[in-house]
Amino acid sequence: MKRLNILVTGGAGYLGSIISTKLIEIGHNVTVIDILEFNKTSLSHLFVKKGFKFIKADVRDKKLLKNLIKKKDVIIPLAALVGAPLCDKYPKKTKEINYDTIRYILSIIKPYQKMIYPNTNSGYGIGKKNNFCDEKSPLNPISLYGKTKVDAEKIILKHKNSVVFRLATVFGYSFRMRTDLLVNFLVNKAVVDGEIKLFEPHFRRNYIHVLDVANAFIFAIKNFSKMKGNIYNVGLSTANLTKLELAKLIKKYVSGTKIKIIKNRKDPDKRDYFVSNKKIEKLGFIPSVSIEDGIKELNNIYSNFNFKQNKNNY
Repeated sequence: MKRLNILVTGGAGYLGSIISTKLIEIGHNVTVIDILEFNKTSLSHLFVKKGFKFIKADVRDKKLLKNLIKKKDVIIPLAALVGAPLCDKYPKKTKEINYDTIRYILSIIKPYQKMIYPNTNSGYGIGKKNNFCDEKSPLNPISLYGKTKVDAEKIILKHKNSVVFRLATVFGYSFRMRTDLLVNFLVNKAVVDGEIKLFEPHFRRNYIHVLDVANAFIFAIKNFSKMKGNIYNVGLSTANLTKLELAKLIKKYVSGTKIKIIKNRKDPDKRDYFVSNKKIEKLGFIPSVSIEDGIKELNNIYSNFNFKQNKNNY
């Protein structure tokens, strides 16, 4: 495979640290720009690797961004404020990073340069009962986070040399770990507290391991000519699970776990949908890490290492 020059914004984050590592491993040149607001060492293992370059900076620095993009073959814009609570706390910053920066990149990118953008299933909001949300389903984001991602998706698709992923809820270990994502959070609760508390346990969601997210980006790079100009849901078709179904799976693999359903409290996160991943599966992309293996991985990690439990932000 041709050695490509790839720019990853927000490349030290939960997704970015895995994606950047995988891209270096298969022989690409990777430049990461990240402000390192959270884990400052998530990419330290790459500093000795050939083809890796790191720049500590704010992605809103237009002059820097323009210079970085000039000679890149692929741009992967991961930098974002993520999750409804954080975005609601910093609405101005959310719009600047999640939308305005994307708009600026599109204003300077050349027609031949490729972009692969990660949206989320969050845009589906509350899906219709018993119906699968596919790429043609109407978007109904119910948070500022979801709205900025959907707005960014719309303008990205005007750049014909682009691929958009709508990612399922991601789980699994990363160099910049997040314990607030639903699977990660509930397994952490099971291991640390021995109990999982659920609000509105019937809410359903799709899931994908972080390693498979990285694999999806690599798949898109390899198959770009037939994927460009399109949107693809990316998730485990075997894991369209309600929160209760997920909790029962966790209980199966984390011995002694109790499940407590809180009946008098509403979940502020109203996302509830089935998701179809058939479009990308027909092209040959099949996730490799099951939800069961991800739970076992997290159980092993939480049982042996001390992770600070983030406030749930899923």
